[in-house]
Amino acid sequence: MADIFTQAGEELVADYVDGTASAPANWYVAWGTGAGTAAKGDTTLFTEATESRVIATESQPTADANRFIGTITADGTKTITNAGVFDASTTGNLLLKSDFTGVALVLNDSIQFTFTITWS
Repeated sequence: MADIFTQAGEELVADYVDGTASAPANWYVAWGTGAGTAAKGDTTLFTEATESRVIATESQPTADANRFIGTITADGTKTITNAGVFDASTTGNLLLKSDFTGVALVLNDSIQFTFTITWS
């Protein structure tokens, strides 16, 4: 499994710190079905699945960490291989991406994803 803080994500955070951009009101979790290995330069999931992105529950579990949690429910049979955190409900910028061994799902199965960035 690979967990990546994307290049676009790093650039977004830099813009938030210097004030040239404002953080979104909500972050969104999405999942995908395509094959591949997450990479720093990724801007999308491999093949984003048909379910809508969900608003992430955000928290700060420690002074130097941010956490995003989202649960997505399958709208049919599929195998989920990757997931990510975006700054918009459609399109938008990919902040975090993870790939993993495929998880086979049927209608109404769900996966809860937890992404944590530790700033150390």
